[in-house]
Amino acid sequence: MEIFSTFSSNSDFPFLSFLLALTITLFCCFISLFPFRLLKSSQSDKPKACDCDSTCSNFDGDAQSMAVTASVMNGGEVFLVERERRQMIGASMMEQLVPEITTHALSYLDYPSLCRLSMTNSSMRRAANDDNAWKALYHKDFTMEQDSITPSNGWKAYYASTRAIINSNQQFFNIIRERSLLEMGRLWLNADYVKCVHLSGELFTGYNGVIGSWQLAFNWEPGFDFQVRDVRARVLTDMAWVTMRAAVGMDDNPLNVSNVFEFHNGRWYMVHHHSSVSTKNI
Repeated sequence: MEIFSTFSSNSDFPFLSFLLALTITLFCCFISLFPFRLLKSSQSDKPKACDCDSTCSNFDGDAQSMAVTASVMNGGEVFLVERERRQMIGASMMEQLVPEITTHALSYLDYPSLCRLSMTNSSMRRAANDDNAWKALYHKDFTMEQDSITPSNGWKAYYASTRAIINSNQQFFNIIRERSLLEMGRLWLNADYVKCVHLSGELFTGYNGVIGSWQLAFNWEPGFDFQVRDVRARVLTDMAWVTMRAAVGMDDNPLNVSNVFEFHNGRWYMVHHHSSVSTKNI
């Protein structure tokens, strides 16, 4: 009997140990969850930064803009107003200026500087390609033939076309100074309707007649270094004309010069030249 009693007490020991271990485990789990409940309670009791009815969205630091949605009360009705604003973090001073001030600042740049600015970041590219900036640059660099002009392709394209015409017109006078018949032949369009009126008043028509007249002029006359003034250009889609006054040194008899160009195969060709003595000094 004593042996059986000892055996019974020994057989109950594992079960009591299991109950004790289970109790301790449950108690530890309860203790471990208690701080999280306190943290959640404290966060829920914390007052929000704004007491308006608003929906907040996550902001992506790499995004260029974010949408802000707010509820607006107007006459008892609620309207959702979505406003998108640009990310201002890291923005340059130029990007934060109003358009009028930006255009005024860009008006101080010359053609190469404005072109270089247009090849930088996207914000500067938008500012440098603005039509008002190129309009201001056009008025600064060129004398307008007509004040009421509105370019169909924008002022940037019109500036580029006008600059190409002015360069071709200047090339014409460089060729006269250097007396290069080969370059003169490249400048003129090879067509039968081109015309040239020299200072003598003689008219030459057709490509061969025009180039022949310049050959005679280069053989009998020295190269003249013309001082060109009051250059005015008018550019259309495939035609342009340039009017100017030209003189050699301190000549008291300046010339009125008109050159007409046509656009063919990606470049401008001269199709008409006329020069006559002016009655007014430059």
